[in-house]
Amino acid sequence: MNQKPAGRIARFPHLRQDFAASLVVFLVALPLCVGVAVASGVPAELGLVTGIVGGLVTGLLRGSSLQVSGPAAGLTVLVFEAVQEFGLPALGVIVLATGVLQLAMGALKLGRYFRAISVSVVEGMLAGIGLVLIAGQLYAVAGAKAPTSGLGKIAGLPEALVDAAGSTSALASLAIGAGTIAVLVLWKRLPAKVRTVPGPLAAVGLATLAALLLNLPVATVEVQGLLGSVQPPSLSSFGELAHVGLLGTIVAFTLIASAESLFSAAAVDRLHDGPRTEYDKELMAQGAGNAICGALGALPMTAVIVRSAANVQAGARTKASRVLHGVWLLLFAALLPNVLAYIPIPALAGILVHAGAKLVPVRAIVGLWREHRGEALILVVTAVSIVAVSMFEGVLIGLALAVAKTAWEASHLRLEIVDKGAGPVQAYLSGNATFLRLPKILDNLEALPQDRPVELDLSGLHHLDHACRTALETWAERHSAAGTEPVKVTEPVTTV
Repeated sequence: MNQKPAGRIARFPHLRQDFAASLVVFLVALPLCVGVAVASGVPAELGLVTGIVGGLVTGLLRGSSLQVSGPAAGLTVLVFEAVQEFGLPALGVIVLATGVLQLAMGALKLGRYFRAISVSVVEGMLAGIGLVLIAGQLYAVAGAKAPTSGLGKIAGLPEALVDAAGSTSALASLAIGAGTIAVLVLWKRLPAKVRTVPGPLAAVGLATLAALLLNLPVATVEVQGLLGSVQPPSLSSFGELAHVGLLGTIVAFTLIASAESLFSAAAVDRLHDGPRTEYDKELMAQGAGNAICGALGALPMTAVIVRSAANVQAGARTKASRVLHGVWLLLFAALLPNVLAYIPIPALAGILVHAGAKLVPVRAIVGLWREHRGEALILVVTAVSIVAVSMFEGVLIGLALAVAKTAWEASHLRLEIVDKGAGPVQAYLSGNATFLRLPKILDNLEALPQDRPVELDLSGLHHLDHACRTALETWAERHSAAGTEPVKVTEPVTTV
């Protein structure tokens, strides 16, 4: 009789820590799941469904042991645009296809290559999402309807705030939203005992209590019930895959969700000393979760750094904590769904404004500008492009800039001319001689005096591409034909 408890302890040595951590993660995830769903233009319960799948499915799979998955603020803008353009039934098709692509990429072991994506592009992507998210949710805070475009959201904010000043219900909504943001900002400065309650939960709880006690005329979450909200995509919905625009949206979902999840995994690995992330398996775990979310017609999932960090900081030791957090979300959705109807929408909008602000790395931009201005430029251009154009095109612009910058830096070349006034002119080339630097090389060599012998030393080159080699040979032939001694060339030690 006494051996069974001991056996359980041996099998689950960290159950107490994981159980406590799961409750913390649940309390952090609950308002975020609901807020992301409402901001995405879908029923609130679908956010809970994605959180449940993130816990019970992705949480059980191998990859990153302490990372927690669910609906993320980073995809809110993209989901909202997809729902507006293609309709809610098509969302399940998009998310299902995203999951299948992630499973395929994981099986092909492409997960590790996401670590090669420029950090500046990813941070610029998140910053652009954050800016659009903040601008859009400020309208919800003011009880107004947001324009569709990113630039329209930003440009229309002053007018929306002026209009809100003349409306009692809008002022009440502003007060709830501003109060929510204030609680979130100030929460970290409160005593540790108070901070045992997660800030998002406290902010939403206080906002809900204030709205009820003061009987404020603010919009609240519409409740449909868990089963009523789950609408698997019909067979006819898959006909939307014939549209090029929808295929582009699927690619955007896949790239952004995968990059955000794997970059989050790298960040979580820095927070603990446990097993490191297996990137390909984590990508497959995310794919399995998204495939199931798509089959249920729910929101897409990614790994969420806010929940993951809360999980680690709460003392989680194994994947049991994230699985249990999914159990608590399921129990809440099944037993207490009507509680959602009391939550003010401006409170959820305030949470997302705060989350969006965290996505804009102001300090990182300042630091990059001082040390790596090229990277700072990529970050800013990516963010601005997302706001001005769209998510997908903005990321492509950022990636193109990053590739161009890398190609330019990889072709770093130094040319040193030594002319002692008598004897041959010595030209030393070092670095990487690629076609990108060919005009500079030829301009300098063609400026050398035609009536003097030249010694061209290429031994300092790490790389000499075919275009450069051909051009140097042609120049040497022309210079030698001018009646002087033939150009003496010292070949590189190795050429690629």
